[in-house]
Amino acid sequence: MPNKTLNAKLLWMQFEDVLAPRLGLTVWDRAVYSYLLRHSLVVGKLRLHFAVMSVARDLGLSNGPVRQAVRRLDELGALRLLERSKTGHLVEMRLPEQIRALRPGKNGASGAAGAAGEPSASKLDSTDFLKTWALRKTIHDRERSACFYCLRRTPANVQCLDHVVPRARFGRNSYRNLVSSCMECNTRKGDRPAPDFLRTLYRQGRLTPAELDGRLRALKDLAAGKLRPSL
Repeated sequence: MPNKTLNAKLLWMQFEDVLAPRLGLTVWDRAVYSYLLRHSLVVGKLRLHFAVMSVARDLGLSNGPVRQAVRRLDELGALRLLERSKTGHLVEMRLPEQIRALRPGKNGASGAAGAAGEPSASKLDSTDFLKTWALRKTIHDRERSACFYCLRRTPANVQCLDHVVPRARFGRNSYRNLVSSCMECNTRKGDRPAPDFLRTLYRQGRLTPAELDGRLRALKDLAAGKLRPSL
């Protein structure tokens, strides 16, 4: 990949005409992806180490939207987050043509489902639900377009997948550990335990006592494998 000469015109057309609309990228997603691609694959580097603060400064944004965009791009497969530390993020960038969600499948359909196949029930626990767009969508569909934490309805372009047990604490990409979340809850929760975050929402008046109890029960059901997505 580092030695491959990129066709800038084709790359831009793939990004603007295919990648951005099909993945529902926000303005911030587009800006961050373009910036990171410019400083990695476009100049012949497969991987890029960067600080969110530096990217935010160069793009004229605050740190929050940039951090959210990196998480969302990772979830969508537009980049692969290899390492996150105090010194910054290490990512492996992907070209629009390399993103699984954009590969054509049977009958010309978007190829995420075809690439992944539909895992049987016996393989469900071992399935990586971040692997393809189709598998990620099953998690969003399971929550019926509502944030798992605050229960607000969220449009597709501001939905995220959140790890209940953070990846920094070795949380898996399992359907037992992934929930659909609004960007605000995704950012505010961070690496906090999910029950603690839900109680914070309750104290702030964003969940009623009954809703809090329901969310805490849902967390237990999720971990127990009772909230299976439809495949």
